Amino acid sequence: MKTLFVSYRVTELNRSLGFYTALGHVELGRVEVGDGARLVVLRFPGEPSASLELVHRPGNGPVDVGSGFDHLAIQVEALATTLKTLTEAGLGPEPLQYPGGSHGPKTSWLTDPDGYRIELVQWPSGHPDGITAADFT
Repeated sequence: MKTLFVSYRVTELNRSLGFYTALGHVELGRVEVGDGARLVVLRFPGEPSASLELVHRPGNGPVDVGSGFDHLAIQVEALATTLKTLTEAGLGPEPLQYPGGSHGPKTSWLTDPDGYRIELVQWPSGHPDGITAADFT
Protein backbone atom coordinates (compact mmCIF):
# COMPACT_ATOMS: atom_id res chain seq x y z
CA MET A 1 0.00 0.00 0.00
CA LYS A 2 0.98 3.61 -0.53
CA THR A 3 -0.48 6.93 0.54
CA LEU A 4 -1.71 8.74 -2.56
CA PHE A 5 -2.63 12.24 -1.33
CA VAL A 6 -4.34 14.28 1.35
CA SER A 7 -7.76 15.76 0.62
CA TYR A 8 -9.03 19.03 2.14
CA ARG A 9 -12.52 20.44 1.83
CA VAL A 10 -12.18 24.18 1.19
CA THR A 11 -14.62 27.08 1.57
CA GLU A 12 -13.44 29.30 -1.31
CA LEU A 13 -11.69 27.39 -4.08
CA ASN A 14 -9.91 30.34 -5.73
CA ARG A 15 -8.57 31.61 -2.38
CA SER A 16 -7.27 28.14 -1.50
CA LEU A 17 -5.76 27.65 -4.97
CA GLY A 18 -3.96 30.98 -4.58
CA PHE A 19 -2.57 29.87 -1.22
CA TYR A 20 -1.41 26.43 -2.36
CA THR A 21 0.09 27.65 -5.65
CA ALA A 22 2.01 30.32 -3.67
CA LEU A 23 3.22 27.44 -1.46
CA GLY A 24 4.56 25.79 -4.61
CA HIS A 25 1.87 23.37 -5.79
CA VAL A 26 0.81 23.18 -9.43
CA GLU A 27 -2.51 21.96 -10.74
CA LEU A 28 -2.57 18.40 -12.06
CA GLY A 29 -6.27 18.25 -12.99
CA ARG A 30 -9.90 19.04 -12.13
CA VAL A 31 -13.10 17.08 -11.84
CA GLU A 32 -16.54 18.70 -11.92
CA VAL A 33 -18.84 16.62 -9.70
CA GLY A 34 -22.11 18.53 -10.12
CA ASP A 35 -24.08 21.21 -8.23
CA GLY A 36 -21.07 23.55 -8.44
CA ALA A 37 -18.84 21.07 -6.60
CA ARG A 38 -15.40 20.30 -7.95
CA LEU A 39 -12.15 18.59 -7.08
CA VAL A 40 -8.78 20.14 -7.92
CA VAL A 41 -5.77 17.84 -7.69
CA LEU A 42 -2.34 19.38 -7.04
CA ARG A 43 1.26 18.23 -7.02
CA PHE A 44 4.64 19.78 -6.43
CA PRO A 45 6.83 20.47 -9.51
CA GLY A 46 9.15 17.54 -10.07
CA GLU A 47 6.70 15.06 -8.55
CA PRO A 48 4.95 12.82 -11.07
CA SER A 49 1.77 12.32 -9.06
CA ALA A 50 -0.74 14.11 -6.85
CA SER A 51 0.00 15.12 -3.27
CA LEU A 52 -3.09 17.23 -2.43
CA GLU A 53 -6.74 17.34 -3.46
CA LEU A 54 -8.89 20.41 -2.79
CA VAL A 55 -12.60 19.57 -2.52
CA HIS A 56 -15.00 22.48 -3.05
CA ARG A 57 -18.66 21.81 -2.20
CA PRO A 58 -20.26 25.26 -1.94
CA GLY A 59 -23.65 23.77 -1.02
CA ASN A 60 -22.19 22.32 2.19
CA GLY A 61 -21.39 25.73 3.67
CA PRO A 62 -18.10 26.95 5.14
CA VAL A 63 -15.41 24.55 6.33
CA ASP A 64 -15.03 24.07 10.08
CA VAL A 65 -11.64 22.48 10.71
CA GLY A 66 -12.35 22.27 14.46
CA SER A 67 -10.30 19.72 16.34
CA GLY A 68 -10.71 16.85 13.89
CA PHE A 69 -7.44 17.48 12.03
CA ASP A 70 -3.98 18.31 13.27
CA HIS A 71 -1.60 19.11 10.42
CA LEU A 72 0.08 18.27 7.14
CA ALA A 73 3.89 18.08 7.02
CA ILE A 74 5.80 19.13 3.89
CA GLN A 75 9.52 18.55 3.38
CA VAL A 76 11.50 21.46 1.92
CA GLU A 77 15.10 21.66 0.76
CA ALA A 78 16.04 25.10 2.15
CA LEU A 79 13.64 26.35 4.82
CA ALA A 80 15.09 29.87 5.06
CA THR A 81 14.60 30.37 1.31
CA THR A 82 11.10 28.87 1.48
CA LEU A 83 10.13 31.19 4.35
CA LYS A 84 11.39 34.22 2.43
CA THR A 85 9.36 33.20 -0.64
CA LEU A 86 6.22 32.54 1.42
CA THR A 87 6.56 35.84 3.27
CA GLU A 88 6.94 37.71 -0.03
CA ALA A 89 3.77 35.95 -1.26
CA GLY A 90 1.91 37.20 1.84
CA LEU A 91 1.35 33.75 3.38
CA GLY A 92 2.70 34.69 6.84
CA PRO A 93 4.78 31.69 7.92
CA GLU A 94 5.72 31.47 11.59
CA PRO A 95 9.36 31.91 12.73
CA LEU A 96 11.96 29.20 12.26
CA GLN A 97 12.03 26.57 15.03
CA TYR A 98 14.48 23.83 16.06
CA PRO A 99 12.24 21.24 17.78
CA GLY A 100 15.02 18.62 18.00
CA GLY A 101 17.77 21.03 19.05
CA SER A 102 20.38 22.72 16.89
CA HIS A 103 21.36 19.47 15.12
CA GLY A 104 17.80 18.32 14.41
CA PRO A 105 15.27 19.35 11.81
CA LYS A 106 14.31 22.96 11.17
CA THR A 107 10.59 23.66 11.08
CA SER A 108 8.09 26.44 10.55
CA TRP A 109 4.31 26.54 10.49
CA LEU A 110 1.69 28.29 8.43
CA THR A 111 -2.09 28.15 8.26
CA ASP A 112 -4.18 27.97 5.10
CA PRO A 113 -7.32 30.09 4.50
CA ASP A 114 -9.61 27.45 6.07
CA GLY A 115 -7.45 26.95 9.17
CA TYR A 116 -5.54 23.82 8.14
CA ARG A 117 -2.07 23.84 9.74
CA ILE A 118 1.01 23.03 7.64
CA GLU A 119 4.41 22.12 9.08
CA LEU A 120 7.39 22.83 6.83
CA VAL A 121 10.38 20.61 7.60
CA GLN A 122 14.02 20.80 6.50
CA TRP A 123 15.95 17.69 7.54
CA PRO A 124 19.56 18.05 8.70
CA SER A 125 22.27 17.23 6.19
CA GLY A 126 22.56 13.48 5.61
CA HIS A 127 19.05 12.65 6.85
CA PRO A 128 17.01 10.50 4.45
CA ASP A 129 13.83 11.91 2.93
CA GLY A 130 10.87 11.52 5.25
CA ILE A 131 10.63 9.93 8.66
CA THR A 132 12.10 6.45 8.83
CA ALA A 133 12.51 3.77 11.51
CA ALA A 134 15.98 5.23 12.23
CA ASP A 135 14.29 8.33 13.69
CA PHE A 136 12.89 6.20 16.52
CA THR A 137 16.04 4.36 17.63
